[in-house]
Amino acid sequence: MNKLLGRRARALAVTGVTAGLVLVTACSSGDEGPGKAAGGVPVVRAGKLTTCTHLPYPPFQSEIDGKVQGFDVSLIDLVAKNLGVKQKVLDTPFENFKTGAFLNSGQCDLAAAGMTITPERKKNVDFSDPYFDATQAVLVDKKSGIGSLADIKAKGKKLGAQAQTTGEEYAKGKGYDPVSFESSDAVLNGLRTGQVQAVVIDYPVVQGWLKDKANADAFKVVDNLNTGEQYGFTVKKGNTKLLAAINKALTDAKADGTYKKLYEKWIGPYPASAAASPAASAPAA
Repeated sequence: MNKLLGRRARALAVTGVTAGLVLVTACSSGDEGPGKAAGGVPVVRAGKLTTCTHLPYPPFQSEIDGKVQGFDVSLIDLVAKNLGVKQKVLDTPFENFKTGAFLNSGQCDLAAAGMTITPERKKNVDFSDPYFDATQAVLVDKKSGIGSLADIKAKGKKLGAQAQTTGEEYAKGKGYDPVSFESSDAVLNGLRTGQVQAVVIDYPVVQGWLKDKANADAFKVVDNLNTGEQYGFTVKKGNTKLLAAINKALTDAKADGTYKKLYEKWIGPYPASAAASPAASAPAA
């Protein structure tokens, strides 16, 4: 999964779209059955584009003022608008994103969870074009004396990471045995409470944490790891119509400036590299 950076700017054109968002944790007996959206795109619930995610993971998705909001949410709202439906979000365990379980069971149309595109995951799901270049950060307690990733071992300190993420995989690949936390909130709490003295996690998440003065006073970034990761949205293998709709929304948003506005709102300053159109990633057969 997951990989890195900051956020905010006022995109009035998107605000009305985000208002249609609904957060639920399970399907109720009153939910609509399958249907078709604009262009004949199949959806698991008529009139809805159902998105599986894992909360919280700011700035990509988290509950703010009683609504699920974030960069991923806003981008998928654009897809839903094009399809003439409203987005509906399901909060689900992150480990299921690697297998595509909720997509295969018909619980969701797509998954949007700050998820890194990897060959392993491509075996189970089809990825959209990349929509975000990600890096990992090493955040430490300022009192720990840690000045780099290598210091964690040298000084006998504990490292934490979010379970089932590429950050955790990276740490293990470097010979660490990180303490595994279920969510990004749990990772931060582990650092706050001294369960660990350092964590490796997506840089955008860290940037969001450090906007809080208490966090900025207590913690600092000592390493920024460019792991070459890119995020993508996923659909059930073979769902070419929805995949095409997602890719079109991403391409159009970059062309008309909406992507830039959303990037600045949720992530931070817009880098020149982000302006390039994403390379098409053909769905697996």
